[in-house]
Parts: sequence; structure tokens; C-alpha cells
Amino acid sequence: MAPYDEWNRIDDDDDDELQDSSLFEGKRDVILFAIDCSESMLELYEDPNYEDVKTCHLLTALESAMQIAKRKVVVGPNDAVGIMLFNTTRKNDSGGQGSEIKQNNFVYQPIATINAESVKELIRLLDEAREDPDHLRHTFPPLVGHKVPMGDVFTSCNWIMRDGAPKTASKRVFLITDSDDPNAGPGKERLMTSARTTLIDLTQAGIMVEPFFISTEEKPFDQTKFYSSVLLPNNLNDDDGDPSVLPESISITRIDDLLAQMRFHEVPKRALFSVPFELSTEFVIGVKGYGLVTEQKKGSYRYFVDLGDRMEVVESRTAYVDNIEEGDVDKNTIVFGMALGETVGGEDADTSNDLSGTARTVPVNSRVFFTNDEIKSFRTMGLEPRIKLLGFKDKDDLKFEDNVKHSYFIYPDEMVYSGSKRTFSALIKSMVKKEKIGIALALLRRNSSPVFCALLPQEERAEEGGWNEPAGIHIIPLPYADDIRAAPIQEGFRASDKLKDATRKWIDKLTVKNGSYPPDSYPNPALAYHNAQLEASAFRTEFDPEEFEDLTLPKTALMHKRAGPLMKEWMTTLQQDETANTVDLPDRGKKRKAVNSATTDTEVRAMYEDGKLAKLTNDTLKEFCRSHGLAVSGKKADLVDRVTEYLDVN
Repeated sequence: MAPYDEWNRIDDDDDDELQDSSLFEGKRDVILFAIDCSESMLELYEDPNYEDVKTCHLLTALESAMQIAKRKVVVGPNDAVGIMLFNTTRKNDSGGQGSEIKQNNFVYQPIATINAESVKELIRLLDEAREDPDHLRHTFPPLVGHKVPMGDVFTSCNWIMRDGAPKTASKRVFLITDSDDPNAGPGKERLMTSARTTLIDLTQAGIMVEPFFISTEEKPFDQTKFYSSVLLPNNLNDDDGDPSVLPESISITRIDDLLAQMRFHEVPKRALFSVPFELSTEFVIGVKGYGLVTEQKKGSYRYFVDLGDRMEVVESRTAYVDNIEEGDVDKNTIVFGMALGETVGGEDADTSNDLSGTARTVPVNSRVFFTNDEIKSFRTMGLEPRIKLLGFKDKDDLKFEDNVKHSYFIYPDEMVYSGSKRTFSALIKSMVKKEKIGIALALLRRNSSPVFCALLPQEERAEEGGWNEPAGIHIIPLPYADDIRAAPIQEGFRASDKLKDATRKWIDKLTVKNGSYPPDSYPNPALAYHNAQLEASAFRTEFDPEEFEDLTLPKTALMHKRAGPLMKEWMTTLQQDETANTVDLPDRGKKRKAVNSATTDTEVRAMYEDGKLAKLTNDTLKEFCRSHGLAVSGKKADLVDRVTEYLDVN
């Protein structure tokens, strides 16, 4: 069999590096919207976006669910979304996905793979609700007098997920409510305990709950009344060793920001790897790794067939075909080889290999071939995925320039090794106290290469509203010696204090509020434009490029309004500064000039007539030969002879 062109390339579906996109495409995401349908959620008020239109919290929640589902049609077509309403008297259809759930819980849309028809149905409901403010009240009559116990809500979510979500999917419940004390009255303590117990059952089934509490100026949301005792944040200082119940921060938001908050939580927090953390011989704990920085890219290409009323994905299959046998070949029988120039010995050389043993005798003048498993062993050096602690160094030994790749964040995995949480917490405290970093050898995935890493501890930081930064360890891949080159250090001009003060004034006026930059609020315009076109195609609507809004464009009018006079003052000061009129350009290499064939021909003929062809450069001689169809190989003497013979005749 002919050798593979790229011998070190194993399979297209095997990831050489840790990339979030492969995991996102390979693992489905399931979101169940659990939306409160009580009287307060249906209370009407003026819509801030539309004139003379009444809206309610339920309408906004359904619209946010529609927007998330609409985005997933494009970015996550294999994901699934469902909508359940609680505190409503509407009955479920018999035989459906929600026929066996608790009373006063209604499944509006069962969990199903994202499709345009279900989203269109939700859009029609929202349009009717805007035309008739009481449409949602008639469609989903609210429960009057009391509310559904939250334990029943969590139990219903568990049953819906069990019946509709794949076992290997990432499962989450988006809980939306404006009631901060849903089970007030007699038996509140018992109902809180029941809700806490059913929530633990939900999380043990692999389902994460992400709450979105609606708070308004007239009715602020007080989480201490009920949910602070039911939804507990996760932290490493939990001495009882209970598993995680909720994400670190409890999301409390205003209704106007509901969709923006949902988009922050839209992408699930999936672990990139789960490996043992070997602290010493026979002392191992379990950890999970997460990527904190990920480039969002276009989805994988898919082929569709237009069936008129709908579009179906074309199923593709990759097959390896033997040109001689003209039949499919098993991937396991394919071997890989490296070609360096022409094969020694020609086509008659014996290239047979005995693949039966661990060591093979390769005949003389033949190529060496390797199996798929052997190529993987070259990459991994025979190591199993794990993080092995080698020792500790002072924190000051870690330089800024050592961080040449995105780091990973590891967190203990109590489900693999009991006691991992406590050991991990003790390790972080000790490293922070002694101001040390760890040095480790890490093989994070089975098909990646081992790398030396620095382990940088991070303490838990508590802020108002919940835990802002969890405790954990950053894994920073360390560069090899040839990964960093010393940059030439040149002394530049320094701005005067007067110029610095003038610059600082207008920069302070244009600084981002709160000193934070939310990346989800400013999507990649090229990617957003691409997704908008796909969305229009999926919903069979016309795409108007003029309506597309690039949120990354600077708001120049607002910038000039805030800091226009200060920028003019800075410009005047800059022009008066002496260093502004001096430019220190670095030395640059000389560029090769483009060769004009006509000029070359005249120059060569002139030198030929004077008998000075040998004084021309090789490049000039080769350019003359190339323009007249002559060979350009050989030494300078060969080129001179070749040009002389040509000019003698012509």
C-alpha cells in the first residue's frame, strides 16, 4: 500500500490539542426552561421596547427562551431545548412527555432536538401575546391561592430530563421566577427540606440548575427568604464533603437583562479533561480541567438537501478505498510512512513489513512503516493521561513571558477519588501561604504530547452576590528553550509629565464602567454576520445586510461628546512636545527589487558584447535564461556558457 502523504497525521477525528470546539460538537447540550407562571409573572406593565404595548415577565422569559433556541439552530443544531411552566392549571396531554409529572406543572415544548418549526411555534405565541395582552393568561391559566412546592418542580424537571435527554448530554435547567418565597405559610421548613433533597437528586443525575431571579424596584428579590437555604454555592471549604449543588454564583438579574444573563450561561461549563493528579507515589486525587479562554469559530460545515417544506442534513460517510482491490479498507490495517525524496532502490524495492510482532525487520532500501498505535506511542512517550507533581519553586520564578499558551483551570473531582476536595484545598492553602508554585509533567489527553507545566494556585475570593472567583489551580504550559527568542531592547523616547497628564484625562473619560469588559456583549462581527445569514436561511426569511448591527464599532459621537475637548487639548500638547517630531525607525533588511525582464535582456546583451558576462550575478543570468526558455540549473560557469551559446545564435 502506498505510504500516507503526512505520516504523522493519524486521524481527522483525533484531536492533537485541547480544543473546546471538538467537545462542543461531540457532546450535546440540553436546556430545560422551567418558567414560573404565577400571578406576579403575568402582571402587565408597559413594554419599554414597544409603544402602546403591554408585556409581562412571562412574555419576556418566553422571548428569552426563544432567542436562545433561535441561536442554537445555527450554532448548536444537535442540542435540545424544552420549556416547562409551573404554577399553572393547564393540563398536560395524555401520553406525552409531561403526562406523568407533578400536578400544576405543564410541558409546553418537550425536550427535542432544535428545529425551526418549534421555534416558529414559539414566535407565533409571542406575536399573539403582544397583540392580545391577556393571551398568555388564557393560554396558561395561573394557579390561584397557593403555589407548587419547589420540590415538585425539581422532581418534574428530573423526570422530563430522564425521559427526553440523552444520557451523555450536558443537562441544565434554567429556573426563571420572581417569587422569592414560593412556599410561604405553614409547613415551610418541611417544604424547604423537600426542595433541598430533590435538588440533590437532580444534581446527582448530572443535571445542573442555573437560577435567574427577576428583581424589580417595586419588588426586590430577597434570596435569603427561601433560596439561600435551598440553592447553596459551591466552595472548597465545605468540610462535609458534599458534592456540588450549584454554580459558584447565584444569578440575580433585572428582567431587562434576562436575555443577556442567559447568554453568559448559554455555553455549558464542560470539562476539557478529567485525569488523575499524582502528588507522589501511590498518592493520587482526581481533578477536572476547564478552558477559561476559547476562540469562538464557525461551526463545522454541513450539507443540506432542500425537500421543499424543510431542509434535512445529509448523512456523510468517510471510507478508505484500495485502488488495486477497489474495495473498502479497514482503518486498523492502514500503516503510515515518511517519504524523504525518492525511494532508494526504485519501484522494485521490497516494501513488505511484518506487522505480527512488536519489532519488525525492515529490508534494505525500503521505507519504514508504523501502525496507528505506534504513532500514538511516539506522541505520548508511552505515558498515560495524568498530572504528575515534580516539585515546587518560588512564585517569583514564574515570569510573565513564560505564559505562551492559554492556561487551564483544574478543580477537584470527588467522584473519582474520595477525599480529593479536602486534599486539593489543603494543597492550595499551603502553596499560597508559602508563596510557591508547582512544577508538573502533564499529559492531559491520550492523543496529546506531554508538557512541563507550572501550577499557579488561586484562592477563593468572595464578593457581594456570591463567590466571584473559585479556588483552584491554573496549569500554565511552560515553553521550551527555542519557544522564546530574546527581543532586541531599544531605548525609546519617554513622554513628558505634562503629556501624560493630558493623556490620562481623556482616557479616564472613555474607560469601561466598573473596569470590566463583558466579551459576550461584543460578538465577533464576522461570525455574527455569518450566523445571521444562516439564521435567515433556517427560518426561510430574507436577510437584509443593512439591518445587521456591528456592536464592535466605536461610538465616535459619544466619545467626542465625552472627551472631545480633552482630546483636542492632548493633541495640542502632543504637537508641542519635542519628541513628537522625532521618529526613530528600526533597522530593516533590504528588500529585493523586482527584476524587469526587458532591462535584464538589454543588460545581458551589453555585457556579452563587452565580453564581461562573468561579472553578472547568478540571479541576473538565471532570469535571462528563464525568460528565454533555457535551463537555470548548474553553477555560474554553466549559466555563462548557456547564455553565450544562446546569444551566439541569436
